[in-house]
Amino acid sequence: MTATTTLIVDGANVVGSVPDGWWHDRRGAAERLRDGLVAYDGTGVPGIADPPVELVLVVEGAARGVASVDGVRVESADGSGDDRIVELVAALPAGRPCVVVTADRGLRARVEALGARVAGPRSVRPAGTGGGRAHGR
Repeated sequence: MTATTTLIVDGANVVGSVPDGWWHDRRGAAERLRDGLVAYDGTGVPGIADPPVELVLVVEGAARGVASVDGVRVESADGSGDDRIVELVAALPAGRPCVVVTADRGLRARVEALGARVAGPRSVRPAGTGGGRAHGR
């Protein structure tokens, strides 16, 4: 049986990777990202994480309070989203595969030191929204 991979998405970083007006409605942008991530619940993310996957979206600031939905757990950071992501990675059971989706170099170094792999924001952006696997990472 294949181990479940935890895929943790840096919501602010992924939303901010495409200048599509997200800054006018940060909460709405986070909800759209969450809803787009649901598609990966049963399929995994091609080239990044095979199923089964546990999808976790970390939000901060004005996006705090976005609700979880079936297939995507939303974690609201009380402070720094990066710090919450590091806490989540550190709390995983030993040997549990983990991929963090971010372009933040500082966060990348912190989670890689804990054994997580990192993928860029485009790996989870739905087609037509500035990303998707077909557009690279």
